Amino acid sequence: MISGLVQLFLWQGLGELLSKFFLPGIPGPVLGLLLLLAFLCFKKQVHPDLAFVADSFRQHLGLLFVPASVGVVLFLPELQTHALAVGTSLLVSVVLTIAVTAIVLKAFWFFSLKRHKGHRHE
Repeated sequence: MISGLVQLFLWQGLGELLSKFFLPGIPGPVLGLLLLLAFLCFKKQVHPDLAFVADSFRQHLGLLFVPASVGVVLFLPELQTHALAVGTSLLVSVVLTIAVTAIVLKAFWFFSLKRHKGHRHE
């Protein structure tokens, strides 16, 4: 388990360095996660210690909703005051997220289909 945690912290640290010196607009943990994803895609396998740590974290992901729930309860009067703005922004962001996801998936599907057709003719 310690080996898996060390691997995660190394990737996060690498992401932090990348964020600090080259991409300050993107949070370090996000860059570290993207680097880890790219590494795992390149390697095509997950180290068993890393898989164990990931499974352990996955079992407790529900705990991440506790601070958000406390924030909603704490700021309930402000949310009620601005309910229309909050509701509109949530609706627009959900619709945009679904639209962008559909566009990306359609483009991915189109290019993968085009690549597969190109391999058949060769």
